[in-house]
Amino acid sequence: MQPSSQRPKTKMQTIAIRPATIADVPSIAALVMANAIQGKVLPRSAAAIESTISDWIVAAADDEILGNVSLLRYSSGLVEVRSLIVGSRYRGLRIGTRLMEALLREARQRELPMLFALTRKVFFFERLGFTVTERTRFPEKVWHDCRLCPLIDNCDETAMILALSAK
Repeated sequence: MQPSSQRPKTKMQTIAIRPATIADVPSIAALVMANAIQGKVLPRSAAAIESTISDWIVAAADDEILGNVSLLRYSSGLVEVRSLIVGSRYRGLRIGTRLMEALLREARQRELPMLFALTRKVFFFERLGFTVTERTRFPEKVWHDCRLCPLIDNCDETAMILALSAK
């Protein structure tokens, strides 16, 4: 966490958690790419983000995107929490928690039965009700994304799952 003198003066009440719009795509893509370069998330192209924009939620203050998260539904009905990112200057402000709370509300509204995530932040997801599970439960994810990851044989992410009740 940055010292308070280096953190922007953004206040929680000025941060809007909202569905992403097409206008947000360049900022989301930049945030994803910056974190992909650091090995924190897999890259997503602006075109891929735009084609799934209805599945993205952002944290915004004024015209700046501070963080984002998305859902990805696989053909098997599997639904992944993806690209949960909070800009480094804004960590420690509960933005990640607020993004996930909004995502969980959206998932329940869509009547999704279950979510999964691959993460290095096990405690964060446990606080939201996720539990650790085996990655082998998600073969479509492994085939789609993991096989392309340079860390596939030394993956340090933990598979987590959350069963959602209908409505």
